[in-house]
Amino acid sequence: MSEPTKKHGILVCVDGSAASDAAVAWAAWEAGMRNTTITLMHAVAPIVVGFPVGRLYDEMPGWQMEAGQHVIDQARKTLSASLDKFESPEIRTKIVYSNVAPALIEASKDARMIVAGSQGLGALGRLLLGSVTTSLVHHAHCPVAVIHSDGDAAVDATAPVLVGIDGSPASESATALAFDEASRRGVGLVALHAWSDVGVFPMLGMDWRDSEAKGEEILAERLAGWQEQYPDVHVRRVLCCDLPSRWLLEESEHAQLVVIGSHGRGGFAGMLLGSVSSHVAQSATKPVIVVRGE
Repeated sequence: MSEPTKKHGILVCVDGSAASDAAVAWAAWEAGMRNTTITLMHAVAPIVVGFPVGRLYDEMPGWQMEAGQHVIDQARKTLSASLDKFESPEIRTKIVYSNVAPALIEASKDARMIVAGSQGLGALGRLLLGSVTTSLVHHAHCPVAVIHSDGDAAVDATAPVLVGIDGSPASESATALAFDEASRRGVGLVALHAWSDVGVFPMLGMDWRDSEAKGEEILAERLAGWQEQYPDVHVRRVLCCDLPSRWLLEESEHAQLVVIGSHGRGGFAGMLLGSVSSHVAQSATKPVIVVRGE
């Protein structure tokens, strides 16, 4: 049996937008905390020429290479300005001539984490890189950090990390990363579990007390081992009966980082919680890390 591929440092997709600069600044902090490498990657989509129909340029035109290098240079300046509290990590740069989303997804195979702005520039404006970030959230091979350029300007470094827990494999991976993030930042952890996926309206035959007890049991089971491994992290448990995204977004206002799994428990609930991760990543003003299950 072959050894699993060793994950490298932090990968940041850059495009010269404000969201890209915000992603670079956040990634600098993450790489500094972890003392790992950081790679600035810019993907240039191939140009389709009109004749013959559908033919692509085989090589990147010089003007695109020059524009791409300008994006990389800008990202390096942003990175350098954000590293004042940490020893400068090894910085790598990469310009690829490929469709953006597939190139980043492929590169994520070797990354410990990929960091992306929630919105950026491109032929379709914000919609284009919004779709790229959505593709990463659903298909990347490592955790995806989504950073909002229009979020809170100053993040409270003493605020806790928030994690959504539902008992799924993706949730377990998210919990592991959330404890690690909280420990490295020296802050507490808020563990939230929504024990109803259908809102607050009663369902025929549903015993709320039994459901609440099961929710408490899930939280206790999922947190026990991690609290032993990270005794320095104080955990506050939040149990609510409502749609998960509502409470995650509300609690995120008092957190510095949100960590959530990409999929839920399976069946209809799985699709619902999959949409929760997308909704939270898109709507939260704080950085959100979406983690796929192993």
